[in-house]
Amino acid sequence: MANYIELTSENFESVTSSGAVVVDFWAPWCGPCKMLSPVIDELASEYEGRAKVCKVNTDEQEELSAKFGIRSIPTVLYMKDGVVQNQTVGALSKQALKDHIDKLL
Repeated sequence: MANYIELTSENFESVTSSGAVVVDFWAPWCGPCKMLSPVIDELASEYEGRAKVCKVNTDEQEELSAKFGIRSIPTVLYMKDGVVQNQTVGALSKQALKDHIDKLL
């Protein structure tokens, strides 16, 4: 079972406003997104209680994608208390993602 949070324009602010939050912008048709998806699921389990791991379907949440200037997917935002601290583009290794998350904690 996935422990990640599916974000929409309705819940984005409330979920990301406090603590460490990782937001994966993805789409169902995106090959690199499909490669990254199981890694995001694993990270959601591993960081449960320490960081929120979230996903945004860019096809369904176009306004969120526009708000954050998402031009390529997968793009992962690393947020702390509602502020973007860093972002990566492309399918990174699990360790590379963990390194970014650990900097938020």
